[in-house]
Amino acid sequence: MSPNLTALQQLIDVVARLRSPDGGCPWDLAQTQQSLTPFVIEEAHEVVDAIQMGDQAAIAEELGDLLLQVVLQAQIASEAGHFELAQVAQGISEKLIRRHPHVFGDVEVDTVEQVRQNWEQIKAAEKGDTEDPNKLAPKLKRYARSLPPLTAGMKISRKAAAVGFEWDTVNGVWDKFEEELSELKTAIAHESKANQQAELGDLLFTLINIARWHDLDPVEALQGTNRRFIQRFSQVEEAAGRPLSDFSLEELEALWRQAKAKLAAGE
Repeated sequence: MSPNLTALQQLIDVVARLRSPDGGCPWDLAQTQQSLTPFVIEEAHEVVDAIQMGDQAAIAEELGDLLLQVVLQAQIASEAGHFELAQVAQGISEKLIRRHPHVFGDVEVDTVEQVRQNWEQIKAAEKGDTEDPNKLAPKLKRYARSLPPLTAGMKISRKAAAVGFEWDTVNGVWDKFEEELSELKTAIAHESKANQQAELGDLLFTLINIARWHDLDPVEALQGTNRRFIQRFSQVEEAAGRPLSDFSLEELEALWRQAKAKLAAGE
């Protein structure tokens, strides 16, 4: 057995032991496919972050964490008699072979675009896709279902704009933003939580459209803000020297301004 297969089998055995009713881990035994869903998303994002940082050791570690989620899901499914990990691996292998007839068959292609077109045609045939190719809504549904919300919002916005569902100028988008902001404020003051959530979503989607008009990436923008906040917060905690709950809001604001200035100066 190759080292890769040996290591994978060891992971499978470890997960099975963790899930064993006889001496397994109570936490692992309590998990379900549904309860593990947030971890699948979290680990996928951590893989992406490691790749963006270019840290190969971190990439290897985070891929391991993501692989654990795959093996755990398969183990839970196996216990319930649904499917085995072997079916997961075999299924994706067969799919790759079907969708690459230019590699595993006698189809000839000259460009990446031809490969993409073949892939989409084969995929549609596999799923018995009978959708009207002139209708965009089914594709938008798939984006909303399969992509992270910010990414899906940008893709939906771009696709809708491409078929003419678009403002005449960016001023119209800003007017829409002001309208949605007002509606959110009203909902928070007077309406149900469900309406508040709906209005917040409308406002965020309008911000995504503003980003699209100005060729900005909302995902990258929010990731950058998250990193900057953490950097500044770390500086505040370091400068404080004691629990932040001991400080007044004015004192914390002063520490925040100092941290922001210090980081801006590259200190």
